[in-house]
Amino acid sequence: MRRKWLLIGGMAIILFLIVSIVFGTRLKIISDLAGKSEELIVLKDKVWEVEFSKELDAQSVNSQTVYVLDQDGKKQHVGVSLDRDKKTILVQPPKNGYKVNSPHYSLVFTTRIKAESGRSLNRSFEAAFTVKETLPTIGSKEKLNAYFLKLLKEGQKYFSGRDFAVSEQSSNEKSGADTAGADYSETNVQVQGIDEADLVKTNGNHIYKISEGKVQIIKAVPADKMEVDSMLTFNSSFSPSHLFLEGNQLVVMGHSYKELAKSQGKAEADLMIAPAFQSTKAIVYNVQNKQKPKRLREIEIEGSLLASRLMDGKVYMVTSHYPEFWILERNENADLRPRYSDTSKNRDLEAIDYNEIQYFPNSRNANYTNIAVMDLEDPEADLGITTYLGSGTELFMSKNNLYLAVSNYHYKPITEDRVFSPDTSIYKFNLKGGKVEFQNTAEVKGTVLNQFSMDEYKGNFRVVTTKGQAWDNRNPSSNNLHILDENLKQIGQLEDLARGERIYSARFMNDRIYMVTFKETDPLFVIDGSNPKKPAVMGELKIPGFSNYLHPLDENHLIGFGHNTKVMSGKGSGNQPIITTEGVKISLFDVSDMNNPIEKDTEIIGGRGTYSPLNYDHKALLFHKEKNLFAFPITVYKSVEGSQFESRFEFQGAYVYRIDANEGIQQKTTVTYQETDVVYEEWENTIERLIYIGDHIYALSPKRIAAYHMEDYSKTGDLKLP
Repeated sequence: MRRKWLLIGGMAIILFLIVSIVFGTRLKIISDLAGKSEELIVLKDKVWEVEFSKELDAQSVNSQTVYVLDQDGKKQHVGVSLDRDKKTILVQPPKNGYKVNSPHYSLVFTTRIKAESGRSLNRSFEAAFTVKETLPTIGSKEKLNAYFLKLLKEGQKYFSGRDFAVSEQSSNEKSGADTAGADYSETNVQVQGIDEADLVKTNGNHIYKISEGKVQIIKAVPADKMEVDSMLTFNSSFSPSHLFLEGNQLVVMGHSYKELAKSQGKAEADLMIAPAFQSTKAIVYNVQNKQKPKRLREIEIEGSLLASRLMDGKVYMVTSHYPEFWILERNENADLRPRYSDTSKNRDLEAIDYNEIQYFPNSRNANYTNIAVMDLEDPEADLGITTYLGSGTELFMSKNNLYLAVSNYHYKPITEDRVFSPDTSIYKFNLKGGKVEFQNTAEVKGTVLNQFSMDEYKGNFRVVTTKGQAWDNRNPSSNNLHILDENLKQIGQLEDLARGERIYSARFMNDRIYMVTFKETDPLFVIDGSNPKKPAVMGELKIPGFSNYLHPLDENHLIGFGHNTKVMSGKGSGNQPIITTEGVKISLFDVSDMNNPIEKDTEIIGGRGTYSPLNYDHKALLFHKEKNLFAFPITVYKSVEGSQFESRFEFQGAYVYRIDANEGIQQKTTVTYQETDVVYEEWENTIERLIYIGDHIYALSPKRIAAYHMEDYSKTGDLKLP
């Protein structure tokens, strides 16, 4: 009897192994597309990217094995190709896109598609889809709540909302405001003419500064007679974090939180809306009278601030709102729409109309993105709000367009050789007279680091991405350049740059594109983008360390701000080398010969533990173009000799340099408020920003502002702040 059960058990194991081998080696579609039973909605220029479980036989991927049919069963003229990974089939749309008025289309994959091993697709597959000219709208509470209920049932919660500002730029238009005749600094921005909010602004006479939950208005000229003219205070529910200054109007933005009054006698399960309101608030002041600023307007938009810009007298605010959609488990009639208020109309909170909520087709994201436009030149103009279901992570804005980069999380079976590797959807919006209108969308491989990874040039959108993880030895990361035309159709690309590394910084300078990657050394890539259809790597420079931020000095010279690094003996996790940062590094690159970039000069500040906000925030840099002066806050630590990781505090303040193409990097002075014999950093001595007005540099800390003459850097003024 025992032998019988052993025989049966053995046969069962053998059968299980046979089934596992058969199913494990069969060819199948693993993209989200494979699990869809409902009809899909796409835009007319949709590019299908369908991934398979095995590398495919290129000869089996053609218009006979993959095709699109219209409602009459007629084949469409689509492009079919196999991607470089050999696992993904790309299906390009017809030349003029799919017809919007067609009832439906079908995307077909036949069993004649084969893997390199010779195995065929286990079954033919057909996906029905309809085409929309622009983004569809939600339209009703039932449809919106059904969307979130589906996410709940799938157990997918996307905590992707972040509260941080992106780059801003400064407009040279001053609207007849009270400005000084002297030259003064503006916020270091990405695109000239488009301002970016910061914690400090100046108009050449006064400094506007956020500190400890207040906004201080400081008379800065003359430097030896600085004084606080007034202070803006707020209740505890509002925390200011960003400023815009446009003529005599000061815009204070920040995070607001308040509990909403519960309906009397109602249990929490019966609530129709979330009991708390977390928002981004913007308060507009008239500051013509610096001693008595006048509050003009308040707007609030639910969600955290993703990015903001100021252009042509209009403030653009982008917020990301993650609704508490699990309320639906207790009350399926809950109202999950984002809310807003505008005191120019009334003070009541209003919910976005269901017909005004657009969504990205086939999105599985639980965030809202709100794009608000406030006209400072017309205070009676309505607040323009455009709401999308789906979240953005990075933003780039040009004079005419706004681009949102959205991490696209495809949910596929996780296997031993598969590492989670999202791609990026790019959404393009046109800016017309303060209105934000959706234009098109495209998907690119990999993820975007920050705003400097994106650019618009001669109508084309350019973006650099990292695909995969640098620590994944089986499928090492790669870095890519994608160039898309005005309709977001890809016209040029570079792929598989610096395998096993990731992008640390990038800068687009007209026809030239610079990109820094890193794992153990810092390769600077010099790319010629003059022919957008055929971008080419012209030169590559490998040096120790990496640059977090690249700043143009002139058309042939580039400055990198980052860290020096050291490769330690021994191995870390996964047999990776141990790499430590060994001080803040400044590099002057000569790129006049694109084929042979050189590091013309370098400066290393401090040792292990040294850091500067410039390493993650480009607005921390002061740049005086005429004098070639660069200044930034820094905290310096010195490595302890004989110790592998120990370091000690040495300096807290700012460094000032003159960086010249011919004379290189020259330190001019240091600025500090720390007392002697201090062994720890002190918050009140942190220099947050540096600005210049006329011939003076002003160093701003939470409790103090000091002015220094740029001729000899002697202190000419000192103001202690309340």
